[in-house]
Order: sequence, then C-alpha cells, then structure tokens
Amino acid sequence: MEPMTTAPGPTTPAADKLTKFLRLEAERGYDNRAVLGGLEKILESWEREARDEGLPDDTIQTVLDDLRRYPALNGDMRRRAVRHLLDRLAGAGDPVTEGEPAEDAWEPEPPGETESAAAHSAADSSLRAGLTAPLTAIPGIGPKSAETLSRLELHTLADLLQHYPRRYDDYSRLKTIHRLWFGEEVTVLGTVEEIEVRPMRGGKLKLVEAVISDGTGSIRATWFNQPWIAERLPAGRAVALSGKVDQYLGRLVLKEPEWEPLDQQQLHTRRIVPVYPLTAGVTSKWIRRVIHAVVERYALRLPDPLPDPVREAAGLLPLGRAVQQIHFPDDLPTLERAQHRLAFDEMLLLQLGVLRQKRDWVGLRGRGYRVDDAWIDSFRTALPYQLTADQVKAIEDLRNDLAQDRPMNRLLQGEVGSGKTVVAAVGIGIVAAGGSQSAVMAPTSILAEQHFQTLRALLPGAAAVPSDSIRLLIGATPPAEKESIRRGLEDGSVRVVIGTHALLEEDIQFSALGFAVVDEQHRFGVAQRAALRHKGAAPHLLVMTATPIPRSLALTIYGDLDLSVLEEMPAGRLPVETRVLLPAERGRAHRFVQSQIEAGRQAFLIYPLVEESEKVATKAAVEEFERLRQDVFPGITMGLLHGRLSAEEKDMAMDAFRSGTTAILVSTSVVEVGIDIPNATVMLVEGANRFGLAQLHQFRGRVGRSGHASYCLLVPDTDDEAENARLQAMEGTQDGFRLAEMDLEQRGPGEFLGTRQSGYAELRLARLTDLPLIEKARRVAAEILERDPELGLPEHSVLAERWAEFWPSQKGERS
Repeated sequence: MEPMTTAPGPTTPAADKLTKFLRLEAERGYDNRAVLGGLEKILESWEREARDEGLPDDTIQTVLDDLRRYPALNGDMRRRAVRHLLDRLAGAGDPVTEGEPAEDAWEPEPPGETESAAAHSAADSSLRAGLTAPLTAIPGIGPKSAETLSRLELHTLADLLQHYPRRYDDYSRLKTIHRLWFGEEVTVLGTVEEIEVRPMRGGKLKLVEAVISDGTGSIRATWFNQPWIAERLPAGRAVALSGKVDQYLGRLVLKEPEWEPLDQQQLHTRRIVPVYPLTAGVTSKWIRRVIHAVVERYALRLPDPLPDPVREAAGLLPLGRAVQQIHFPDDLPTLERAQHRLAFDEMLLLQLGVLRQKRDWVGLRGRGYRVDDAWIDSFRTALPYQLTADQVKAIEDLRNDLAQDRPMNRLLQGEVGSGKTVVAAVGIGIVAAGGSQSAVMAPTSILAEQHFQTLRALLPGAAAVPSDSIRLLIGATPPAEKESIRRGLEDGSVRVVIGTHALLEEDIQFSALGFAVVDEQHRFGVAQRAALRHKGAAPHLLVMTATPIPRSLALTIYGDLDLSVLEEMPAGRLPVETRVLLPAERGRAHRFVQSQIEAGRQAFLIYPLVEESEKVATKAAVEEFERLRQDVFPGITMGLLHGRLSAEEKDMAMDAFRSGTTAILVSTSVVEVGIDIPNATVMLVEGANRFGLAQLHQFRGRVGRSGHASYCLLVPDTDDEAENARLQAMEGTQDGFRLAEMDLEQRGPGEFLGTRQSGYAELRLARLTDLPLIEKARRVAAEILERDPELGLPEHSVLAERWAEFWPSQKGERS
C-alpha cells in the first residue's frame, strides 16, 4: 500500500475527523468498512459540522460528491478518490471557535485507532462478531461516549438492538397549518419564513422564534436556549416540525418541536418516533441516530431462532422484521405485531426452560409408595372433620404421584385455613406406611411448631405413626434434644421431622428420606430446596403456598410443577367482614377492638415496620405497642411479636397469645403465616396501603377460624383516594384468587416471585400477566420439545443458543 501524503496546512475538527476515517480506509485496502455501513453514512453529520466550522462550500461539495459515489467505484478508483479527498482536506481552513449545539452536544467522537481497527475487524468477520463488537465499532463513538452509554447497560451492538423504546410519539399524521387544532400532536411541512434569536431575562436566556409557512397559513415555533437552531434553519429552508400544538396569547404555536430538514431521511419527524431510555449526556436524537444505523445494518440479517413452519403456524413476524419495526415502525399495527413477536420469543425461552426442567425431573428414578383404598378410608374416618371435595381431589393427586417410580413434583396451593396440612399428612402417612421418612420445612419456627402440633394430633390415629417418632427441629431446639433427633433420623426411629432451616445443617442425615414438604415455598431459595432434596435419593416433593397464584404465574413461575388447588373452605368457616377506614377513624377501630376483647375475644394489630424510620412515614410496632398499652388499651394484656426478637422471645409471645394470656398481639407481617388462634376475631392492619392485596388476604385468614363473627379492619396511612380504592377491593370479595390477579396487575409479580428470579428478570417485553401469550408460548415450546427434546436438530441451533443465553445457570432445580 502506498503511503498517504498530504500537503500541510490549517485544518478544522471536521476535516481532521474525515481525514482519520479516510486514512483508516486506506489502511483497510479501500473496502468501504472504515465506517460502519460505509463512508457515505457519515455524510449527514459531517456536512453539518463542516458548514458550522466554515469549511469552503466547494470542499464540502467535493466530499459529498466523491463519497456518495464511492460504494460503486472499483478498488483503483477508490484509492484515487481517497487520495484526492485527503489532499483537498489538508488545507481546508482554520477552525472556528463557536460551540457545538446543545441538542447535538454529545456527537460521536472518532474512536481510538487500536479500538476502531479491532472493532471493525470483528464486525467484518461475521454477524456474530459484529453484534458482540464494542460500541466503539460505530464511527464517532469513542471510549468516553462508550463509558456514558454503559450507564444504560449498553456495551455492544447487540445491546443497542435490544435497547427497546420506552414509548413512541406518533408524528405520522401530516396536517396543513390552517387545519391545526390546539392540543394535537402533528407533523407540519413548511418553509422557514423568518427566524431570530431574542435575549431573555437580561441576556441569561435566549429564545429562538421562527415563522413557518406552508401556503395555507403560518405558525410560530419557539425553542429555549438553543441559538444554534437559527443557523441550522435559515430563512427559505424547507423543514419538518413535529410536536404538540400549544397556544400563546390566543395564537397557535409549536413549543420545542422536533425538527429536521426535508432534504434528509426523517428519523425524528413525520413518523412514529421511538423514545428511548436516556442517561445524562445522551440526547434523544443522538441515540435514535445511533440505533438506526445499527438497525439498518444488522436487523434484517439476524438469524431467526424459529423455523419458518413454526413461526408461520404461530402467526409471527420474522425476527429481523420485528426488530426493525419495534425501533422504527411503519405504522401502529406493525408495531404491535413486532412487540408481540419479541415478547413471544422471551416467553418461549422461559417456557422451554420450565418444561425442560419438568421433563428432567420426570426422568429421574425414585421409589413408589402405594396404599389401598382401605388405608385411605381408614385415614379419613380417623379425622375429626369432613374433608372438602378439593381436599379429596388433592389427596388423590398425591396418592397417584407417590405410587409412581418417578419423584412427585407438585404444588399445593390453598388459602389460609383451606386444609393443606391435612393433605400433606396423607402423603406423610403413605410414605411412613412404606417404611420411609418425611421432612416438613417451614420458613419460621412459629409455622414449624404449628405444623408439628397439627401432625402430632393427626398422624398417630389416622396413619399409625407413633407420636414419639414425630419430632420438631428448630433453631431454639436444645442441643441434647437436637442430638437425639439427629441420631433418630440416622437410624430411622424418627419417622417425621418438622423444622426450619435447621433441617439443612450438614449433620442432619436421614436413613431413608422419601417425602419432602416445603411450606410457603416462595420464602426459600433454590439452593435451600435442593439441599433438602439431596438428603434423600430423589424423594417425592410437595411444595405448599397459601398465596393464591394467578393462572398466568402458575404456567410460568411454577410451570415445572404439577398443580393441586384448594379453593373450597372447610365447613363452618364464616366470611370475614372487611372494612377500609380512614386514618381519622382509627379511634373508632380501637373502640371496636376493645369491645371484642370485653366479649372474650382476641385481636391482632399489624404494623408495616418494626421500628419507626425517618425514611418511611408510617407507624411501627415497637413504638405503637408502648403507646397503645399506656394510652389506648390500659388494663388489657398485650404482647409484641416481630422478626428481631429471639426465637425464645417469639415463642413466649406466641404461647401467651395462643393460651389467651394476652388479648391483643401487636405484630409485624411475621404473623402472615402459621398462626392459628381460633379465638381471635379482629385483624386490624395499620399502614394497609403498604401491603399487597394477596398479603392482606393472608392476614385476614388469621381470623374467622371459629364459629365467631370476625372482622378485618384496614387503616391506610393517608386519605389518598386511588390507594384506598385499591384496598376497597378487599371489602368486595373473599376470593383470594381474584385479589391475587388484581395484585399482579397493579403491583407486578414481585410478591409471587420470592427467590425464583432466574430467567424472569430477563423479560424486557413479555408480561407475566399476559395469559394468552403465555399459553401460546407454552404450546409452541411443548411442540418443539416433543419433536426435539435436546434442541439438537439443525433447525433449532439458533434457538438452542438463545435458550442457553437466557438460562445460563439452569442446573438442577428451580422449583
């Protein structure tokens, strides 16, 4: 390659920038890849900079002419063109000192030579290498700009393709000026009749005012503190303006409209304009131009993970078309189809992971436990109450699962008091009859102790499990008793152990663990559930939750589990009367609580916080406990329960409330699960607006567990009508599933996710509330896995790669 020689002389920044690109082009052998998309891609921004800097018109025109025809030239002609331009630019003129315009102040910088060459080389090697190239591969983005973009989690070209707009401004409707109406969003095409910059506030601010005419009328457009616009839009220039029609002194105006000259491609006007998430130093126009360059180059070249027959049967856009249209849509219907396609892909990957997990679990070998109908009948006869139809169905599900030589993987969901523990007891009894052990793990010692008492009351009579072989292991268990339990589990004399995380300690080993029950399973992490399972040889698993789970989440978050639902409440349970009170009615609520105490009942008072906080303006349990005891309920015995108490202090508080020694229990949300006090008839929740509806429903389930009329009083922190309207849904329904659906719609899936975050945080467009999308993706995922369980066929190679990226750590279980 011959060396580039240029005559010395003064230059401008624009001339310097183009010189660097042209020299890089020469180093690359004139392949038109010194700039992503070709040298002609920089002409628009370069021309603007060159004119701002005062380069001679004939030099600018020479550059424009030579680079526009450059792609069509052969190698030798390209060499001569580059040399000609380098010579021309060498003496292009002195730089001007005028500042860059505010809107384009963060124009791309020329990348460093080493970074640029490496990035362009990577982009040239293959599509994959191009998409994984750093942002400095884009002409004009240097290390400083790339660092700024990293604040938006943008590091590669692929990240830009997935940097989806947060909303869209529809400027696709063109109107003539005489037909404009106040308040509408429109695009106007016209000519700049006059434009001026006026100082304001003593010269500290500048107002740009332009009069735009289109032959039917004129309209004034204004911009604050952007004086450079007057130079970009000289009188006589044709322009497109887009924005909201405003009014000033009775005349229609466009304030701060988007604008573009009519002699260039419209990205910011005359179309449905994408609006992207931004960060300091990044403008809407700049990021729009950068993303457009990458979309134009790469979108339609993206390999589609879905084979054409699958995609067409599902009625989906091709992937490349969807990516192109989600960024720069032709119209609203196509935008909706693009959003649907990309959301579908996310949900498909999620469902593939969920269904493969389920398939992998089903493929394990375990031990089956079988009992005859007489055993089931005997168990039911020994119970002190009649089972509901839902309980009978769930027991049959468990019995069938336990009889298989593959481990059960079932979710049992039912509201507080629906009888989940009895269903679990049947499973424990069946496994005990087969000579194996069971473990029940609960998130709190309170709940573990309650299960212990329930199972010790049920199992000896109904399942012939000796009471001394049923043990409780929690953090507060004395060392000597813990050692006794540990030995009993190892030699098999302890048949059933109920406990908390203490069950997971290394020295706890089972002789033959056949059945594991995890209650309120969303409170446990993946590793904790796996640790319990690994204490046996593929034991059967039952996970239970009192949180009603919407169907959309049952197919996603818990889609790898078989499902049993207890909707029917046991006979004799009365609905809990629920009322939302204003903060000013708190005294009325306290008087009602006192009346119930005087009638011999008990009450819960729930607070969002343990102690008062400067950051959160809400009442707290510790401070309110002291105030209530002294000023509101003097002479009434009260107890305090919260998560910062020691296990011994919690047990003492609960024992006193359970026995009736204390009439009022002041508590935090620790009572959400596991506390069964039949004599409690009032649940008063302070700061109720800080809880989700599903959680409030859990609180409500703590009362009404006897034949006494019971009440749930919800007192929000404020009189906010919108927030209190949400709470009033509690007054209108006792249906936990309906409330859970409302919670999901209003607050998102956070309360239901618990520790099951893997994969779900990757959803950018798909919503866990979109049941039709979920069902469609699950159906397609099942069909794909039915044909190709390992995603090993050639037509599934791209899909397999996407799945591996989406589920990078799918090893073992998630459920």
